[in-house]
Amino acid sequence: MKLRENGLSLVILAVFAACMAAQIWTGRLQFNDERRQHGESALSLPEYLRSGHFLEATAENWESEFLQMAAYVLLTVGLYQKGSSESKDPDRQAVVDRDARNVRSKSLASAPWPVRKGGWILTLYENSLSLAFVALFLASFSIHAIGGARAYSAEQLQHGGEAMAVYEYVATPQFWFESFQNWQSEFLSLVAMVVLSIWLRQRGSPESKPVDAPHSRTGTD
Repeated sequence: MKLRENGLSLVILAVFAACMAAQIWTGRLQFNDERRQHGESALSLPEYLRSGHFLEATAENWESEFLQMAAYVLLTVGLYQKGSSESKDPDRQAVVDRDARNVRSKSLASAPWPVRKGGWILTLYENSLSLAFVALFLASFSIHAIGGARAYSAEQLQHGGEAMAVYEYVATPQFWFESFQNWQSEFLSLVAMVVLSIWLRQRGSPESKPVDAPHSRTGTD
C-alpha cells in the first residue's frame, strides 16, 4: 500500500485513534472519580468499555456524525445551492447523475462488479453509500439507547431509584435531548460548509472552488 495514495484516510484514522484513546483514558478517570464519591470501587478498563458511561457518550456522537453524512449524501442528490462547491450545478447534467445502465458494455470493463452484474445488485450498489451511512446511524442510535439506559439506570440506583429498560429510556426527554443537542450542531456545520464555500476558498482542497473561480460558479469543476 502506497502511503501517498492513502495518506488522507491514514492520517484521519490515526487522529481518530488518538482521540478515542484519550477519550477512554480521561472518561475512565472521570467516571471512577464519580464512583469513588459514591463509595463504589473503580472500574477496570474492560469494565469501563462495557459501561453505559462509555457507550452512551461514544455512540451519541457517532450517531450524529453518521446522520449528518447520510442526510448530506441524500440531500445533495436533488437539492442545489448556487455558487457552492458542495452542490451540483442546477443548470447542467452532472457526471454523478449518469445511469450506468446507459453506458456501453465495452466501457464497463473496469467498472465495479455490481455495475457489470446489473439488476437489483446494481440498484443496491448505486445507493450503497447512503445505505451504509443510514445503517451506521441506526447502529449508533441503538448503542446510544442501550448505553444511555445503562448509565441512567446506574445513576438511579445510586440514589435509591429503579433501573430502566431501554425502550423506557428512549421515551424520556433526556434521551432525545442528548440526540438533538448533537444533531443540530451537525446540520449547522453542514450549512456553514455549503454557504461559506460560495465566497471563501482553500487552495489545494477538493472541497473548495479554485481560488480564481467566480462566486457564481457552482461545484468544483
